[in-house]
This record gives sequence, structure tokens and C-alpha cells, in this order.
Amino acid sequence: MKVSVSMYSLNKAVQAEGWSVVDFIAYAKQINLDGVELLDFYWKNEEQEVEEVLAALKEYNLPVSAYDVTNNFVKETAEERAIEVEKINAGIRMAKKLGTNIVRVFCGDLSGGLTYEDGQDWIVEGLKKSATLAETEGVYLAIENHGLLAGKSEQVKEIIQKVDSPYVRSTFDTGNFLLVHEESEKAFDRLKEKIVHVHFKDFRVKDAQDGIIGFRSIQGVELIGTIPGDGQVNLAYIVNGLKEIGYDGWLSIEYEGYENPKQANEEAVRRLRELLQ
Repeated sequence: MKVSVSMYSLNKAVQAEGWSVVDFIAYAKQINLDGVELLDFYWKNEEQEVEEVLAALKEYNLPVSAYDVTNNFVKETAEERAIEVEKINAGIRMAKKLGTNIVRVFCGDLSGGLTYEDGQDWIVEGLKKSATLAETEGVYLAIENHGLLAGKSEQVKEIIQKVDSPYVRSTFDTGNFLLVHEESEKAFDRLKEKIVHVHFKDFRVKDAQDGIIGFRSIQGVELIGTIPGDGQVNLAYIVNGLKEIGYDGWLSIEYEGYENPKQANEEAVRRLRELLQ
């Protein structure tokens, strides 16, 4: 298995220091990563930056583990949902330029009174449309268990089954299941045959003395991002399970805590490599 870090994992540094994508790639080389995960919303001028990014990836000998698209199919009009399909299609085309065959995608977010049951048909419809191009290009659309609408493993598995494409699979986010009160071990056992990409993440329940805002779960519990290993996720169970099924893809760190992001990610890399031994 190969170790990557998502650019979002350094978001605090990106914002505070005004990093470009190239700056992030240079940082990633310093902490001895095997690759980098890039996101669609960090481009300042996509057309101008792509060649610079490709040059930096070549210079530092760092492949792109995945390219992340920020889409949401839970929109009430066909016109709005068509825009989301095009976001993913653009992501597929960018992934090909960047040399990765993984595009991380979302299903959708809670909106007003809409439920998962309300949005499921829209999600499946949109992913089926994008899967047409994904299959042609040989690029996996990897659904992340993200947010409170479709964050449960049974929901992700159901959507994958309904889309019914060999190129629609799972980005298994180890931490996000806590936001929907699902044990990551049970989620892993349900989705392990569908995984093509992993986010290595951890959360803990917010303490009374924490003077920070956390992520609120579907039951209103506040969770705080931690360095992997300091929270509630049984990461060893997941890594050992991945070894057992012969997974040889990317484990990409996605830190969402409040510590110094550089120090936190460097420690996360160290811990992950230790687990992989």
C-alpha cells in the first residue's frame, strides 16, 4: 500500500500561507510521501496552473493518488443536477491529465427537508451518467462516505449496486462513519470488496473544555478531528483488513483537527507507515 496526503489535510497551512498546488506538492516531497491527493477547489487559475503542477509532480517524482471533485446531486432541478454531472466529467478529464485513475466523488448533502430516500434516485442517476465517461476513460468514481445524507456504509453500498458500473466504487473514509454513528469496523466489513481508495482519518468526541467548534453528527454529537490514532477509530483493524484482502492502492491521510497541520500530518505519516510494516 502507498501513503499519500490530501491537500485538504493541510488546509489551515494552505489558507494561512497562501499555498498554491505546487507549494503543497513541494511540502509533500519534504515529508517523504509516495504521492499526493489533489482537489478541484484549490485551483487559482486551473488552465494556467496545470502545466506547472505537472512539472512539479515530475520534478519531485510524486504521482497523484486521487483527484477530488466537490459535487452534490441532491438538487431539485434537472438543470442543477446536470451541472453536477459536468463537474465529475471535468474531474475525469483532469484526472487523466494528472495521471490518476481515481476521482473521489460525493453523493449529496442534507438540504431543507430532503432525506436520503428523496435524493437516492438523483444520486444514482447522476453517477450513472458520469460512469459512462469513467468507463470509457478507465477512471474509477470513488464515492466517499461523506456528510450526513449518505454517510452510512449500507447507503454507499446500495448506491454502488444501483449504479451497477465496475468503475463506481468506494473511497473508504475511516473517520466519517462516526458522524453517522456507525462503527468503522462494521462499515469496513460491509464495503471492503468495493474499496479503491482510502482516507486515513480519526475523530474523538468533543470535551467540555475544548474551546473549539467540532463537526456535528446526525444525533447532534460534536466530534473533533485528531491525528490518526488519537481518536476513536480502530485504524489497525482497517489496515490489517486491507492487507487481508490484498488491497495495494492508496492510503491517503486527511487530517481535520486543530493542531499545527504540518506537525499533525508528519506524525500521521509516521504512524501510518508503522501500521503498514
